[in-house]
Amino acid sequence: MGLGHKIRTGYAKLSFLSRLARQSHDAKTLPALPCQIMKQDGDRLRSLALFGAGVSGLLGCATIAYSDEAEHGLAVPNYPWPHQGILSSYDHASIRRGHQVYQQVCASCHSMSLISFRDLVGVAYTEEETKAMAAEIEVVDGPNDEGEMFTRPGKLSDRFPQPYANEQAARFANGGAYPPDLSLITKARHNGQNYVFGLLTGYRDPPAGISI
Repeated sequence: MGLGHKIRTGYAKLSFLSRLARQSHDAKTLPALPCQIMKQDGDRLRSLALFGAGVSGLLGCATIAYSDEAEHGLAVPNYPWPHQGILSSYDHASIRRGHQVYQQVCASCHSMSLISFRDLVGVAYTEEETKAMAAEIEVVDGPNDEGEMFTRPGKLSDRFPQPYANEQAARFANGGAYPPDLSLITKARHNGQNYVFGLLTGYRDPPAGISI
């Protein structure tokens, strides 16, 4: 039996019972219906209502998902990340490689202004390795007792260095585009980590004869 037929049958029963109720109200008498039949009809109507609510909810979710994908463009694949399980954890070697790629490639344009060197301790590097890494940069600090600013080696509590002094300098160096900060990029983009992975691995050579 199809869904449309079930809905039509349910509405017919509901209309029939409503009509009986109106007639009994007008006549001040209620037709003698077997209790078992009324109970069965009531159970069927409740089941039908629950089924209809479930179908409506599924259709609503599908509509929202479709609209969401339409708003954000083509959907990226959902990759089987090993850290998605309840008892799973991040791959620390992979995090270390990712930080090295950021240092060598991404950091020339993109900042990570919300990340401190201490956030790497025990995650990708040891404390000694992270201290040595932080000491390689110079940080403007102060003022000192004479009221002057000074530079010092970086510490664990310092944030990652910024590639540009301000937004205007960043736009000027990138043809007017402002490279986004990568501190929370997986939360700032739809489908988070799948989006970032798809973007980084989605570049292809242009077709023959096409110049980009």
